Amino acid sequence: EQVLSGLNPNADSDFRQRALAYFEQVKISPDAWQVCAEVLAQRTYSDDHIKFFCFQVLEHQVKYKHSERTSVQQQLIKETQISWLQAQVLNPQPQKTFIRNKAAQVFLVDRDVVHTSEEAGTVHSKSGTKSWFINMLLVHMSVEVLREEACDCLFEIVNKGMDPIDKMKLVEFLCLVLQTAGFFSIDQEEDVDFLARFSKLVNGMGQSLIVSWTELIKNGDIKNAQEALQAFKTKVALMLQLLAHEDDDISSTIIGFCYDYLHILKQFTVLSDQQKANVEAIMLAIMKKLTYNEEYNFENEGEDEAMFVEYRKQLKSLLDRQAQVSPELLLASVHRVFSQTTRFMDVEVAIRLLHMLAEVLPVSHGAHFSGNVSKASALQDMMRTLVTSGVSSYQHTSVTLEFFETVVRYEKFFTVEPQHIPCVLMAFLDHRGLWHSRAKVQSRTAYLFSRFVKSLNKQMNPFIEDILNRIQDLLTLSPPENGYQSLLSSNDQLFIYETAGVLILNSEYPAERKHGLMRNLLTPLMEKFRILLEKLMLAQDEERQASLADCLNHVIGFATFSDKQSVKQCGCSKVYLDCLQTFLSGVCIFLHRMIICLEEEVLPFIPSASEHMLKDCEAKDLQEFIPLINLITAKFKIQVSPFLQQMFMPLLHAILEVLLQPAEDNDQSAALAKQRLWRSYFAFLQTVTGSGMSEVIGNQGAENVEQLLVTVIQGPVEYLDPIAQKTCFIILSKLVELWGGKDGPVGFADFVYKHIVPAPLKQTFDLAEAQTVLALSECAETLKTIHLRRGPGCVQYLQQEYLPSLQMAPAIIQEFCQALQQPDAKVFKNHLKVFFQRAKP
Repeated sequence: EQVLSGLNPNADSDFRQRALAYFEQVKISPDAWQVCAEVLAQRTYSDDHIKFFCFQVLEHQVKYKHSERTSVQQQLIKETQISWLQAQVLNPQPQKTFIRNKAAQVFLVDRDVVHTSEEAGTVHSKSGTKSWFINMLLVHMSVEVLREEACDCLFEIVNKGMDPIDKMKLVEFLCLVLQTAGFFSIDQEEDVDFLARFSKLVNGMGQSLIVSWTELIKNGDIKNAQEALQAFKTKVALMLQLLAHEDDDISSTIIGFCYDYLHILKQFTVLSDQQKANVEAIMLAIMKKLTYNEEYNFENEGEDEAMFVEYRKQLKSLLDRQAQVSPELLLASVHRVFSQTTRFMDVEVAIRLLHMLAEVLPVSHGAHFSGNVSKASALQDMMRTLVTSGVSSYQHTSVTLEFFETVVRYEKFFTVEPQHIPCVLMAFLDHRGLWHSRAKVQSRTAYLFSRFVKSLNKQMNPFIEDILNRIQDLLTLSPPENGYQSLLSSNDQLFIYETAGVLILNSEYPAERKHGLMRNLLTPLMEKFRILLEKLMLAQDEERQASLADCLNHVIGFATFSDKQSVKQCGCSKVYLDCLQTFLSGVCIFLHRMIICLEEEVLPFIPSASEHMLKDCEAKDLQEFIPLINLITAKFKIQVSPFLQQMFMPLLHAILEVLLQPAEDNDQSAALAKQRLWRSYFAFLQTVTGSGMSEVIGNQGAENVEQLLVTVIQGPVEYLDPIAQKTCFIILSKLVELWGGKDGPVGFADFVYKHIVPAPLKQTFDLAEAQTVLALSECAETLKTIHLRRGPGCVQYLQQEYLPSLQMAPAIIQEFCQALQQPDAKVFKNHLKVFFQRAKP
C-alpha cells in the first residue's frame, strides 16, 4: 500500500517511479493479478488510485494473458467483475468517473477477446463473452433494485467509441436479447423510473446506429450502411411508443433519437408511405405531449412547471426538424387538429401549434399569406377560425395569452382580411386584454398591443379616436402615494404611451390635428414632471426620494417614443421642444433621445445643460454625460466645434478629478466604476479624433495637449483593460496620421519616438482573450501608421536605439523591422502576434 501511494498524481517523483516499477512487476507476475481481483471483489481498499491500479492489472491480464489462464481463472475474472458491479449498483455513493470508465474498459475488453478454442468452435468468436456480459446485466435488470443501474451500464457501453460495424453488431445483439427478454413490451411495464432509464438506453442505441450509418455512408461502405439503416428502422416503432408515453421524463429522453431520425429523413428526396406515417406519428405525439396535464399549477408555477416548460422547448426543436422534412404534412396535421378541438387543453395546444408554425415554416419577412397558395389558404383558414371562434373569451389565462401572441405573430393576415381587425382590437382593449383581472395578462398584452398597432398602423386610422379614448385611463400617472396601486406598471405604461404616439403620428389627420392630439398626450406628462420635481426637492426620506426620482425617470421615458422623421414631418416639434425645456433639469437620457428626434433644434440647449452637468459631478454623472457629448460630436461635427472648444478642458478636468480620487484597495465597485469611466473618456477622445475634430484638441494649448496625450499613453501601458487599450491605440493612430508628418506640431515627432513607439512594446498581451487580440491588432496599426508617416527615420530609430535598449537580439530586431516595412498590414499583425508569443514568460 505504501508503494502504491505513488500512484497519486500529487506524489513526488520518487514514489511515482517506484509505483510504476511495481506495476510492471505485477503485470508480468503469473499470480499477482489474483490479489488485485480479490482487492476489487472484497473492496479491501478505499483509495481510488489503488482501485484504478487493480483494474489496470486485470485489463492487462484479460487483454494479453487470457489464453494462458485456465477456465477456473477465467471464471474468477468474470465473477470479480460481477461482484464489483453488484456492489456498485447497491452503493448509494457512486464511484469516481475515472474508476467507472476504467471498469467499463475492462468489461469491453473481456467481451471482445477471443476465448478458448472450444468457445470459438461452438459460437462466434466474440458472441460467447458478449452473451455472458449481456446476460449478466439482464439478470440485474430482472432485479428491481438493480435494473435501473444495469440499464445505465448498458447505455455507457453502447456510447463507447468503436468501429461503426462493431457498434452496429453490438447494438443489434443487445436489442435482440432485450426484445427476447420482453423489455420492448413497454405497455406492460408500470415502473416509470425504470422506463425512463430504458428510454435513455433506446435513445443511445438509436443514435449510435444512426452515427454508424452516417460513418459507413461517408466511408462508401454501402452494404453495411444498408444494414445500419435497416437496424434503426426496426427501432422506430419503439421510439414512437416512448415519445408518446404519458410520462414526460420517459418521453423527453427519446427526443434525441427522434431528432436524428428526422434528420436522416430530411436527406431523402422521396419518403415512403411508412416514413410518412412515422413522421405523422411523431407529429401526433408532439401534439399530445404539448398538452398541459391536470396537475399543472398555473397560479403558482414551481419546479415541476418549469421542467414542463423546458420539455415544451425540446418538443419545439423536434417540430422545427419535422418542418424541414415535410412542411406540407406538418401544416395539414395542424390544420386538421385545429378544426377538431373543444377542450381547454386541446384549444391551448392548437393555438400554440399555429403560433409555432409561423416560426418553423420557411418564409421571407413573415409573408405567410402570399406565394404558396395551399399554405396561405390553410393558414388563413386557421387564423379566421381563431379570431371568430370566441376562444379569446376563454377564462383560462394560457389560452388568452396564446391568442394574443398568435394574432400578433400573424399580423399580415389582417392586411389580407382587414375586416377582422375590429374584433381583435376589442379583445385587446376590454377585459380580455388590457383590462384583464390578471396582471400577467395585462402586462404581456400591453407589449403585444404596441406591436400590433405598429405593424398595422396604416389600417388603424378608422379606429384611432376610439382607441385613444379606451386607453385614456391607462395613461394616467400614479406615483406610489397613499397606498394607491396603478392599473399598469411603469414599463407597461411605456408601451401604451408608445402606442398612442404611433397612432397619432402615423394617422391621416392634418398636421394641426396631430399637433393637438400630441399636446393632449404630452402636456399631462410635463405637468406631472413639475409636480414630481417639486416634491423631490422637498422630500427628506431617502426611500421617498428614490421613488420620486424613479417616477421622474418614467415620465421622461413616456415622452421619448417617437422617431425623427415622424416628429418633424407631422409638425409636432413645438410640443417636444416644450417637453425639452421642462425636462432640462439634468436628464441626459432625454437629451440623448431628443437629439435623434429633433437634430439641430436641440443644439441651443446643450451648452447650458452641459454647464449644469459638469458641476460637482460624480463618476455616474459623467458616465451619463459623455455618451451625450459623443452623440453630438459624431452627429453634428463642425457645427458643434465652438462648443467643444469651450467645454473640452472643463470636461477633461472633471473626468481626471474623479479618476484620480483615491479609492480603497478592496473596493471592487469603485474599481469597476473607474474602469468604466476610463473607457468612456477614451471613447470620447476617439469620437473627437474620428469625427475630423482633432483641431479641438490641438487648440487647447501645448501644456494641455501634452497632459491629454500622456493619459492616452497611460491607457495601454498602465491599465490592463484590453477594451481601453484598443481605443487608445485607435486614438494614437489617428493623431499620428494627422500630426506625425514633417508639418506636424512642434515637438510631436519627439513625443512619437519617446512615448508612442514604446507604448505598444511595453504590453503583455493575453492572446487567448478575444478582446486582447483586437487590442493587439490596433497596436500593430499604430506602429504601421508611425512608419507610414515617419518613413525610414522610424525604422532607424527602432534598429539603432529603442529595440537594442530592450536587450533584443539583432536577428529579432531585423525580423521586426522587415515585417514592419511590408506593404501588407496583415504580415506585420501576424508577426507582432508571434513576437509577443515569444516574449511570453
